[in-house]
Amino acid sequence: MITPAPIPPVVPAGRMAGAEQPVLALPGGWELRPWQPGDAGALLAASQDPAIRLWNRLVVNSAAEAAERIERMQQRWRAELSAMWAIARPGGEAAGLIGWGDIDLAGGSAEIVYWLLPAARGAGVALGATERVTRWALDDLGLHRLRLCHAVTNTASCRVADKAGYALEGTMRSALLHADGWHDQHLHALVQD
Repeated sequence: MITPAPIPPVVPAGRMAGAEQPVLALPGGWELRPWQPGDAGALLAASQDPAIRLWNRLVVNSAAEAAERIERMQQRWRAELSAMWAIARPGGEAAGLIGWGDIDLAGGSAEIVYWLLPAARGAGVALGATERVTRWALDDLGLHRLRLCHAVTNTASCRVADKAGYALEGTMRSALLHADGWHDQHLHALVQD
């Protein structure tokens, strides 16, 4: 009997952990940078924002909890599990979050997550940030398949997905539990090449 050759990982282990998380420029004078301890107030504010709470399960109850969460973001980068950036003006406070959760280097996939505080909404920042982290995930990290999921009723995220080139693959019924109940989700994806 012939034993099939093992499938090599899409992205070798150590590619993220062996590098510092980069700062990525965005159009309009924004940048993506690693979260810092001084961003705890922005994370706490996001947890209290009604629009963010409607579409995200972000729960942070204190500045200390926010600081712990930021430290976990840094640990998860080193463990190659996620890559989260603060959306900010250079030298400014965080006005949003974008990044990759559920990173599977061996399988070559990840799922994008993002939210914006009111100061960054309505100016194309979510789209620019989505396009930039997509290029990073595909070109710099070497992933093969990227997912963007959102509640079906979140039309703003659906527009971002469409404009960023993520094809709608279908609807996942009752896929995510929020405070107001189960939400159906659209599954969008973008594949290398």
